[in-house]
This record gives sequence, C-alpha cells and structure tokens, in this order.
Amino acid sequence: MKFDQDTIIKILLDGNYIVEDDVEKAKIYAEEHRVSPTEYLLLEGLTSTDIIGQAIAESLKMPYANLNSNPPSKEQVLLIPEDIAKNYHIVVFNQDDSGVVIATDNIENESDIKTELSSLFPDKEMKISFALSDDIDAVFVNYQQGLKTEFSKIIESKGRVAPEILDQIFEDALLLKASDIHCEPQENKVVIRFRIDGILHDAGELPRDYYENIVNRIKVQSKLRIDEHLSAQDGALRYVSKNYPHPVDLRVSIVPILDGEKVVIRVLSSYVRDLTLSDIGLSKELQDQISKSSKKPFGMILVTGPTGSGKTTTLYSIIKVINTQKSNITTIEDPVEYKIQGVNQIQVNALTNLTFAKGLRAVTRQDPNVIFVGEIRDLETADIAVNAALTGHLLLSTFHANNATAAIPRFIDMGIEPFLAGSTVELVIAQRLVRKICDSCKVSESFSKSKIEKFGPEVSKYFNGKSYNFYKGKGCGNCSNTGFRGRVGVFEFLTTSSELQDLIGKSPSTKEVFELVRSQGFKTMFEDGIDKVKDGMTTLEELLRVIIPQ
Repeated sequence: MKFDQDTIIKILLDGNYIVEDDVEKAKIYAEEHRVSPTEYLLLEGLTSTDIIGQAIAESLKMPYANLNSNPPSKEQVLLIPEDIAKNYHIVVFNQDDSGVVIATDNIENESDIKTELSSLFPDKEMKISFALSDDIDAVFVNYQQGLKTEFSKIIESKGRVAPEILDQIFEDALLLKASDIHCEPQENKVVIRFRIDGILHDAGELPRDYYENIVNRIKVQSKLRIDEHLSAQDGALRYVSKNYPHPVDLRVSIVPILDGEKVVIRVLSSYVRDLTLSDIGLSKELQDQISKSSKKPFGMILVTGPTGSGKTTTLYSIIKVINTQKSNITTIEDPVEYKIQGVNQIQVNALTNLTFAKGLRAVTRQDPNVIFVGEIRDLETADIAVNAALTGHLLLSTFHANNATAAIPRFIDMGIEPFLAGSTVELVIAQRLVRKICDSCKVSESFSKSKIEKFGPEVSKYFNGKSYNFYKGKGCGNCSNTGFRGRVGVFEFLTTSSELQDLIGKSPSTKEVFELVRSQGFKTMFEDGIDKVKDGMTTLEELLRVIIPQ
C-alpha cells in the first residue's frame, strides 16, 4: 500500500516530526520544481526515510520493520516463495525459535497473510510489522538468480582459473549485453557482477588467489601501471571477440578498496551505433519533432537526465539522422564512447588542458554545421555554446536537470541571460530508461480496479477506475529468468514556442514553464511511460521503479 503525499505530510505533522512552516516551504518548492513535498523535506534534512516509516507505523499502531537499516539476510528472504512474497508484498524481517516477524506494507490483508504463511511457519507465533514499500522492493533483489555464465562453469569444472578466463568474462558480458562488468574483491573471494538493463546481477565468483594476475592483465592491456595499488587509475582497451563482429571498446576504472583493487569496466558495445530513433522508444510524433528541430540551421537541442539515462545514445541517434555529406559535424566528448563514420570526434584531455570550453571555442573556427558537446557543465561552456547556437550552428548537448521544464530555469541560473536562452533553445528532451518485457516469455496479466488503486491516485487516474490487462515476462533462458530484455526510453519533449520565448525572457520558475507548456499539450515522462505500459512494452512496477508520478 502506497501512501499519498497528503497522508504522509499529515502523519508527520500529527507526530510532531515536522511543523507547519516546513510544510508550506515544501509545497512551494514542490510546485516550483515539480517534485513531491517529501523530496524537499528529505533534501533539507527535515526528515528521513526511516523517520517517515516510523511515523507511518506509529499512526497504524504497528511496530516498524526498518528494512533499510537492518536488511534481512538472503536466507531469511528466501524462506517465503517468490510468488507469495511479491503477491502479498511481504518479507521475513526476523525470526527465532518461538516466532517470526513478517514485514509488509499490505496492512489491509493482515489476516490473509497469516493464513497464507501458516503452513510455512507451523507452531510459530506470527507478528506483522509495517515496512516502507520501496524497502520491501529493495530486498526482493535476493530472489534474482545468478546468471549462467561460461566463465563460472570453467572455474567449477577445472577447479582453477584458466589463463583465458578474462576473455571468457568479456565474452559472457557481450553475450548478455551487459553495460558494465564489476570485479569486487572480498575477504575470501572475488565477486563478478554484470549490469544488464540497468540492474546488477551476480555472474560468478573467482578464487582470491588468482585475482592479482587478472588485475595485472587488465592493467597491461589498458596501459596502466601494474606497480600502483593505492591510487585510482583510468584506462581503456579494445577487445577483439571471437564471437562478436566488431572490436569492442572497454573503459576501465580501478580503485583501491579495503580488500584489494576493485575493477569496473564499461562495455561500449558497437550495436548502439545501429540504433534508430524508433529503437530507443520515440513515437512517430516525437521523431517528427526531432526532425523539425534538427533541420534548422542554428539553435540548441538539449537532452537532460541523470547519469545512465541514455542521453548520449539519443544524441548519437539524432546525429545519424543529420549526418550527410553536406554537413560538417564535430563532437567534443569525455570520453568518445562510439565512433561514427564521417563525424569529427574530439576527446577531452585534462593533461593537455583540452576542456569542453576550450575545445568548443576551437571547433567554432572549424566551419562546422553541427556541434555536439558531450555535456554543458559550467558557465564558460554554456556561454560559448549559446553564442555558437546564435551564430549559425546547430548545437547538441546534454545537461543535468530533473525534467524538461526544469532545464531552462536551471540554464538561466547558471548565468545565461534569459533572452539569449529563449533565442537559442529549440528543443529540450528529458528521458529515463525502463526495462522492456522479454518478447520470448511475455504473458498477459489482468489487474482489477482495486489492485490498480493500490498504486495510488497518481497512477490509477490513468486507467479511468477500470480493470486493465497488462503484460509481464514469466522469465526464460533468453532473459536470464528476469522477465526483461533490453531497455527503452521514456521521454518528455519541450519545444520552444513564441509564447515560451516571451516567458523565458522573464526568468520563469519551473512551475511557470510547466503551466504554460501544459496548456500547449505537453506530455510528461510518466505519461509517456504509461503509454508504453498500455502498449505492453514494460510493466507498471518497472515504470514506478524509475519515475515517481507527479
């Protein structure tokens, strides 16, 4: 059961955890920045997730199960079968010889929970405690099965680490389309984990005795110092796969931790080069908006979102659309992630003082039609970018903002004159990535009206108070039994109209920008995600994992 914002605020007030003045400030901040009031309270340190959980539990006259600070062990979690745990949203919080404590947010079904679990815990007193929904979801990660990797089979069969084991780890990562490889040394072993579709999965373990040789081989191939063990090092290598058609660029980061050197390798798979605007999840309407904005001879297209939200992939897809023999396209990136035929790509280099700002200043003298700046991080870069966009160049870049309507006020806050921002920004794209349902094991699933309402009024309003057929993945070999394979973007597009240009000239707040563009038909990321849920591309739970509805 998810509690809405008004209920949480009232509970905190009634419990004297906050005062009315805090609430007023939170509401003003929430309206201006299109976030929830509790996000402001957390940001300002006026409360914490543990305090919120404790306050809700007190209001329910129930004990509080603090899963965040005291997470149950994997063995405890697996005491309840996965289907039962997820259906009732329950987890074993604690147990001893006499009794068991079950944590849940599903408080209205307490008697059903006890009945369901009576056969699993016979002759034990069962107590129900309240836990926050997000904390319960977090411990469900324990149900994930380890990936079936070839390198772990080699280790198990031979009882030792073969010289070619590193190559096999790379091959497994490419086969499973992992974006990152984590090598995490622990006291007696080394855990290998792959990030697939944004989620980390255990891929296998290595004996600790052989890890130093593996790290040294990575260092040698990445041109890093093998005698340095106490400092962070960054490098890169190119891996030629026996099963993959193109060489694969790997970006290496090594940092010292208590149990040794942790290695994280970013896999820059070349299949991203072939992605189209349709592949990344853009509707025909949004593709048309991009086409219209990118055909203009000058102006600025900004893509916003947190790290790992696919911003660079989206911009590369746009560049491929406008990359013709008639165009001179130059990029400034840190790092250059994917090489594009016919595009001049510049790597930022701190050692030679080649920064985004200095590189951008030089590029404007190279007669470019299109300039791609990897990220606008500071006022100097922003100022040069705006001037480039004003003087006959189409400029593409990424920018950190929570959503599309927050991007322009933040741009102005950096120091850009409002009238210049209004004159140059043509399109702002905000995005997140959600996992796609595996096509090989997709099945329909009926959600009743009452089940949809449990997600809260911010969600149920999109389904008109009716039951609905959704889709999910059962789990199969193609998706490593996760039910998901691949990711797709959810987007919001802010196109600059003459009315918006006038408003930007007055240094508007995020709320003022949102109210204007909303009246012009603006669709939020969450609404785009709801459309993808209805189309069977992803699940409602996955959308809520990534985006909080407003």
